[in-house]
Amino acid sequence: MKRFIKYVKPINQLKRNFSITIGKKSQPGLTHFSEIETDIIEMTKQFAEQRIDPIAKEMEDQKQIPEEVFNEMFDLGLFGIEVPEQYGGTGLNYMNTVLAIEEMAKVDSSVAAALDVQNTLFNRTIMTYGTEEQKETYLPALATKALGSFCLSEASSGSDAFALKTRAVEENGEFVINGAKQWITNSREATYYIVMANVDPDKGYKGITPFIVERDNPGIQISNPEDKVGMKASSTCEVVFDNCRVPRSAILGGEDNIGKGYKIAIDTLNEGRIGIGAQQVGLAQGAFNHAVAYAHERHQFGRPVADFQGMQFQFAKAATEIEAARLLVYNAARKKEAGENFVQEAAMCKYYAAEVAGSVATQAVQWMGGVGITTEYKAERFYRDWILGSIYEGTGNINLQTIAKCLSNKLK
Repeated sequence: MKRFIKYVKPINQLKRNFSITIGKKSQPGLTHFSEIETDIIEMTKQFAEQRIDPIAKEMEDQKQIPEEVFNEMFDLGLFGIEVPEQYGGTGLNYMNTVLAIEEMAKVDSSVAAALDVQNTLFNRTIMTYGTEEQKETYLPALATKALGSFCLSEASSGSDAFALKTRAVEENGEFVINGAKQWITNSREATYYIVMANVDPDKGYKGITPFIVERDNPGIQISNPEDKVGMKASSTCEVVFDNCRVPRSAILGGEDNIGKGYKIAIDTLNEGRIGIGAQQVGLAQGAFNHAVAYAHERHQFGRPVADFQGMQFQFAKAATEIEAARLLVYNAARKKEAGENFVQEAAMCKYYAAEVAGSVATQAVQWMGGVGITTEYKAERFYRDWILGSIYEGTGNINLQTIAKCLSNKLK
């Protein structure tokens, strides 16, 4: 025992060093929210339930989110949550973005995806890597009226994102971009695009460079949206660059970032995985709420379906899994906010939240029986929307690979 104490500080010494007093309260739990976070949750919930829910099926049928919905979200500040006030945003923290995404996804994943991409992929990338001139040019519009779209994936580079073939060739003081991006969210409505293109293929991924391209550039073309199994209202299009000329000032972050697009993409996607995790938690909770409410209304054998113990056990297990996924998401978000390494936590929360969402969405259809497979109810839409969320910003296997690498690095 004495040998052990030589290397470990006893508790009474720790108390003196850190001014810990007996009876002092510990840090609040992950689900303890600040006043502004509580307000964000309530505001987003009201908007989602009162404005989006009544038109969700219509949006899916028309495969489009109405422009007035986007305008109202801009008015509420939902598209500029973390944009500093000096640029016209609300200047809140990352956790507020995560909470807003979760609440929106409880009602509709298409709108949640638009909210997610704008805040976690586009705005944050400009804020983190943009020059001051770029911030002054783009952030005020992004916070108040303009959507952005993040163009990385291609037909031959999905999980292997850095195998991209889009080229940017320097010519007469400009860069000429040629190539095509696929599966690009918000692409139909976007005003601005962050485009990853390779300026020097001989250097491999170290030639990838980020550019900001504006919608009115004659060299950019937006194809018709993909006909997807789920999230049908979210525009997912091919974006084609045909001799798209941009000035050197279009390099995101300036010329120092030539060849650094791969690092920017990795860092951005790591943050984005937390947002997708929040989407999946919200979707799972929405499917759960919808199906369990129905099970309380539906009577069989003289009593509500929800009163049968076999059903109650399934509800309890699903609720526990949703809460576990939620805590993984919140923990990753809090670590990101605190400036700590969160790569492993981001991969974990995205992986597990997608697994839980798939399980709960599937069970929700089954809990509702025959009506669960009809479009009259929401259960089948939650199920279809989950399929997409399980794939983008890292498939399950890609996230497991990331987790494994992080664990291995800690043991070396």
